[in-house]
Amino acid sequence: MSQYFQAGDLVLWNPSNRVAELFVRTSNAVADLVDRPTGIGPMQADEYDIDLDVFADFVDALVAQYLSSSHTILRSLLEGFTATALVLVDRAGRSVRSLQATATLDPRDVSVGAGGIRPLGDPARLHELASTHAAAMPV
Repeated sequence: MSQYFQAGDLVLWNPSNRVAELFVRTSNAVADLVDRPTGIGPMQADEYDIDLDVFADFVDALVAQYLSSSHTILRSLLEGFTATALVLVDRAGRSVRSLQATATLDPRDVSVGAGGIRPLGDPARLHELASTHAAAMPV
């Protein structure tokens, strides 16, 4: 069995039920972190309708949070979900502004190591992971 993530008639992804459920639950959990709605509507007839404007804004906020954090664990917890969400944004023909912006350190999640403050998130890493995910995400 599978479920569809779509915007109107545009199918963005068709994962298995468990993967779809985990994606939606994770989106709800990280929405609180960035104080944004997800744009993912409730499932109806095995379909999740996505409001692309709201979803793209949500993903942009997640990417900005990822890139501005020096906390390795926070970034690790965000990056798999965020890379998957980036694929959906890309398939919808939308862009994520924060991928082109210069990130600045978010003081809420600073991680300091022996050499000082750890590096911020890497947009190239997100792009690479999103590319890997895209190849594994049926439509």
